[in-house]
Amino acid sequence: MSTEPQHPASGESRESWRRFLDTYEPLRPDLYRYCRHLTRSPWDAEDIVQETLARAFVTLGTLLVPPNNPRAWLFRVASNGWLNRMRQTREHADEAALERAETTIHQEPRGTREAGGTLLAHLSPQERAAVVLKDAFGLTLEEIADTLATTPGAVKTALHRGRGKLVVVEPEQAQPVAPAVLDAFCRAFDARDLDRLTALLLDDATLGYPGIKLERGAEAIRTGSFQGTLFGCPEGQQGGVSRARSELRAHRGEWIMLWWSDDEVHAVVRVELAGDRIRRLCNYYHAPELLDEVCRELQVPSRSHGYHPGPAWF
Repeated sequence: MSTEPQHPASGESRESWRRFLDTYEPLRPDLYRYCRHLTRSPWDAEDIVQETLARAFVTLGTLLVPPNNPRAWLFRVASNGWLNRMRQTREHADEAALERAETTIHQEPRGTREAGGTLLAHLSPQERAAVVLKDAFGLTLEEIADTLATTPGAVKTALHRGRGKLVVVEPEQAQPVAPAVLDAFCRAFDARDLDRLTALLLDDATLGYPGIKLERGAEAIRTGSFQGTLFGCPEGQQGGVSRARSELRAHRGEWIMLWWSDDEVHAVVRVELAGDRIRRLCNYYHAPELLDEVCRELQVPSRSHGYHPGPAWF
């Protein structure tokens, strides 16, 4: 779970970040969809989106001329980051171990609308990226070659090989058993009991909002996100809910929490445990594409809060 803040802190950098968002933030839905096809995981896709935006912002400062096709350039940054990840993985694992890991990660149930993406699990990274760019986004061979730093001939070969590997796989998964600590968390959350909630955290626990901020330590989480979610945020910030509740749901082989306000889900929260306590929470309150995807899969209503807390954040 990637939770480190990635936006500039103040001054001139903050103004540059604002200008960057004016151009690139409208491209986030396409960027998320692209990363989602590559990773086949909403969580990994959101991580790569955040990393791509941070890397793109830094890289732009070194360019003499801005990209003439911002979307294609953003896809290139994302592709490079993802391909580097895959290469590093292969450097630290033999092929058999990698295949076992990918089987564990990618054997997840899917809906009809996601069928094409599921098939891509069986392609190499280069083949997968080429097929997605061609079939999902309609890029030309030349544009794909530019995005993947290769030649049109190599792209054509990757497309041919990749399409020949597409096979239908529909693995079945048993629903995992919910950890007792998460049941206890939801009961304390619904009772608005800050003491019980805090006691379920490790002292050095973290709660992150990807790309926004990271709260470190149980007490910081208590006085920050827990207090704001259950009793209302400080003046000048968004939030504050009238009927907050937390619900456990099994999703893609793991338990996640849905944080409701009245009759809509406002946040999807992923959890990392350490024994019978919570080590890390990742709150996707400001990840609209991920929130929408997970809630549609779980068939629950949701409400988007945009990509960041608003003008006061800058």
